[in-house]
Amino acid sequence: MELLIIAARTIFLYFLIMFIFRLMGKREIGELSILDLVVFIMIAEMAVIAIENPEDALSHTIVPMAVLMLVQIGLAYWSLKNQKVREILDGKPSVIIEHGKINEQEMKKQRYNFNDLLLQLREKNVKNITDVEFAILEPSGKLSVFEKEENNSGEKKKENLNLPFIMDGTIQEEHLLRANKTNLWLRQELRKLGYKEIKDISYCSYNNGVFYIDLKDQ
Repeated sequence: MELLIIAARTIFLYFLIMFIFRLMGKREIGELSILDLVVFIMIAEMAVIAIENPEDALSHTIVPMAVLMLVQIGLAYWSLKNQKVREILDGKPSVIIEHGKINEQEMKKQRYNFNDLLLQLREKNVKNITDVEFAILEPSGKLSVFEKEENNSGEKKKENLNLPFIMDGTIQEEHLLRANKTNLWLRQELRKLGYKEIKDISYCSYNNGVFYIDLKDQ
């Protein structure tokens, strides 16, 4: 009888966890934030305890799972509205290589060593660091690599990292600084294009003299 109860609990908790993860949104395993990972581990641990202790009421497992799910969904929605919260929960991408120059200070800050860098470059089929224009360590731990491109004469040409100047109605001062632009310059250029309120802009990027602007949904 006890084995039947364990089997029934296992099947029930399997579908319950699948339902909870669906509600929490779709993400690839490699894109999970620290918050997602902690919630997933805690829910999985609760399920194991519930299966191993069939005499314990299922409500003692379901209620904590529901609380974790609500906390995760609530924080996810909050992070959509607030960039600072998003940075705290998900972290920020780090530029490890910029214009072919390795940023050792950023590597130390992220506790990321040269072995890690070389390993991830090899995974991207990049043989030489000299071929890399930009390498960005994403919050998920993945390394995004942009190799140098050649011009018509066969020389490697210098590319700019197309970082957004505005996200969620907030000017990204750090990105402006990297592009050698100022807050005043951005506001003046946007006014020329008819955009007076920064807060109304959901996303704004600038590449080769051309703005891409997406307004917030009304």
